[in-house]
Amino acid sequence: MIIKVLGSAAGGGFPQWNCNCRNCASVRSGKPGFRARTQSSLAVSRDGRDWVLLNASPDLRQQINDTPELGSAIDGQHRNSPIKAAVLTNGDVDHIIGLINLREMQPFAVYGSDRVLATLDKNSVFNVLNREMVPRHELALDSPTMLAGPDGPLGLEIEAFAVPGKVALYLEDASQGDNFGSKEGDTIGLAVRDPAAGTEFFYIPGCAEVDPPLARRIENASLLFFDGTLFTDDEMLQAGLMPKTGKRMGHISVSGDDGSIGAMAPLGIGRKIYVHINNSNPILDENSDARRATETAGWEVGYDGMEVRL
Repeated sequence: MIIKVLGSAAGGGFPQWNCNCRNCASVRSGKPGFRARTQSSLAVSRDGRDWVLLNASPDLRQQINDTPELGSAIDGQHRNSPIKAAVLTNGDVDHIIGLINLREMQPFAVYGSDRVLATLDKNSVFNVLNREMVPRHELALDSPTMLAGPDGPLGLEIEAFAVPGKVALYLEDASQGDNFGSKEGDTIGLAVRDPAAGTEFFYIPGCAEVDPPLARRIENASLLFFDGTLFTDDEMLQAGLMPKTGKRMGHISVSGDDGSIGAMAPLGIGRKIYVHINNSNPILDENSDARRATETAGWEVGYDGMEVRL
């Protein structure tokens, strides 16, 4: 399998359009050790020809232009695309809005949990994707699904599973209590497999905690892309950027007693890569103590254009 990191930032990208925090100001000024990032998305292919998007970022048009493998073939028909399917892990704006970039009567398939597909159904703007050309398929949790595009099977298998998380911000219902109406399927992780080659990786760009069921599932995985939104739970509060903690937003922190570095240390995971990194996170500074601590703990910080092969 070929995995491309199309976007490694959280919602808003890096730099965020209206943010003048230390990190955003540094990347705008070209300070060494900072690199710009678009919003969270991966692409995966087993053959380098047919590609599957894992989430559809608002920056998808730019990401396609920056990734030659995802562009139209110059010897193909007037309209053609190697993008054959898109798999959505939640209903967050930074993971679904990019679908609108894929209008223009191009056939492909959309996969998501029942909760995420219901969100698309309730928003008529997504009807710009003609369902006769862009069918929507429900991913049953904890059950393998072979992906197919308009031309047939893609040779990749997806197994979706619920992870601790929260309903998207714009769908929150405060009357439903502390979980704001969150239900199973609002946030999912993906096991992505090439059955013919016997390879597998996990993609979990949003997660509130590493609970025992999740730990058992990813133990001894060869490759994991994981939620790296915040380094500390209160970093946005301390920076004066937002009056919310990471836990309130449904994101585990990288550091701390209950952070992802500590939680995953005993799990024997081969390669661990952070994605969905917020503009406030100090690991975006390649020269920071936070970055050094993260890398010393055996983690990599994902970046746009990063490629991994299994």
